Amino acid sequence: MKLAVSAKGPKLEDPVDPRFGRAKWIIVYDDETGNFEPLDNAVNYNAAEGAGIKVAELVLNNHCQAVITGYLGPKAFRVLSAADIRGYVNAKGSVKEAIEAFKNEQLPETSEPTVKGHW
Repeated sequence: MKLAVSAKGPKLEDPVDPRFGRAKWIIVYDDETGNFEPLDNAVNYNAAEGAGIKVAELVLNNHCQAVITGYLGPKAFRVLSAADIRGYVNAKGSVKEAIEAFKNEQLPETSEPTVKGHW
């Protein structure tokens, strides 16, 4: 399964960014191989609006089945839900720790946005 993790840096040791749409990086992690690819999200980080939608599309285009983040806004959530990509929230610590928490079923799956837009 491919996971997309919002991150403050390009490494697995970097902290999770609680913001999805405005995260500095999205780490695409393949939990079958352990391989990962950091995606620079600077263009969406600085966007005036629509960041959540654009990052959700980025996740979809990278064939991820789940998102791990701190919070999900309504626009991103809508795009992810339409693509049947699950959202797991309340992630903390490093990207590596968040992935382990996901694997150990310690992150709640959200069935709705967890913040209002433009957070």
